[in-house]
Amino acid sequence: MTIYHPGEVEVQRRAGLESAASSSGQAIKDTIPPIAAEFLAAQPMVVIGGTDRHGQVWSSLLTGPAGFMRAADEHTLAIEALPGPHDPLAELLSDQAHVGMIAIEPATRRRMRMNGTASPEGGGLRVNLDQVFANCPKYLQKRKLTVPATGAGPTGETSASRQPALTAAQQLRITTADTFFLATADERGNADASHRGGNPGFVEVLSPTKLRWPDYVGNAMFMTLGNLLVNPKAGLLIPDWDSGSFLHLTGTASTDWNPEHAAQVPGAQRLVEFDITEVVEVSGASPLRWSAPEYSRFNPAL
Repeated sequence: MTIYHPGEVEVQRRAGLESAASSSGQAIKDTIPPIAAEFLAAQPMVVIGGTDRHGQVWSSLLTGPAGFMRAADEHTLAIEALPGPHDPLAELLSDQAHVGMIAIEPATRRRMRMNGTASPEGGGLRVNLDQVFANCPKYLQKRKLTVPATGAGPTGETSASRQPALTAAQQLRITTADTFFLATADERGNADASHRGGNPGFVEVLSPTKLRWPDYVGNAMFMTLGNLLVNPKAGLLIPDWDSGSFLHLTGTASTDWNPEHAAQVPGAQRLVEFDITEVVEVSGASPLRWSAPEYSRFNPAL
């Protein structure tokens, strides 16, 4: 019995990586190993994604001091944080919802993905996990934490803007970004969150409502592209590592399998195009501040 849903299986077949996907899939469990529990307890942030009541997929990030996220037991993750009032996931996480998560430690390039059902508990969340697995560190830029979190959630004043398209300043921010996080979901709403990284410029702004980025060689699971095959809704989070502001985008994404198009972009196996339906920018969303990046040696030159 495969652990993958039909969309993932079809993308794996189309990429010719069914065997590699089967091998990678053996790492997916529904429990938190002790070494993973130690890793999670040391992290000051976790990316989280899900689908709001309007059917839009969003990606966001929760923060707190070390220990704000911990394994309550081998099947359950406790998070002592909730999204701020301007966060597009605030309403979703006020009730039970399926979420995708990824915890990343930029200083070591370690990362762990987790998917499960989140329920509000006190001032935070309790997530019953159905998928737990580690990811390889490719394309993750190394950064050191310069200002740590001292409490859960944002500190100070936050403000938000909403519009249907990117401003000129937001377009510049995207074209100079080296990292973003991507939330998707299958046709049943089971969410997943993943990381995308590359040298600045790896994300192209084709218009104020359209982006494109390369899909580089990965772990062959194709959870993101598999979800997009059966449900094109997607949500991007572009963090500002210097100011703590978040740029949230929601819309629809599709995979361009044309090898001639991919050949025009260094390192691309295929391309992903994203049509924006809404932009939310939240200033002061995170108390964390990070050093300048040390780019991954795996990033294709642009």
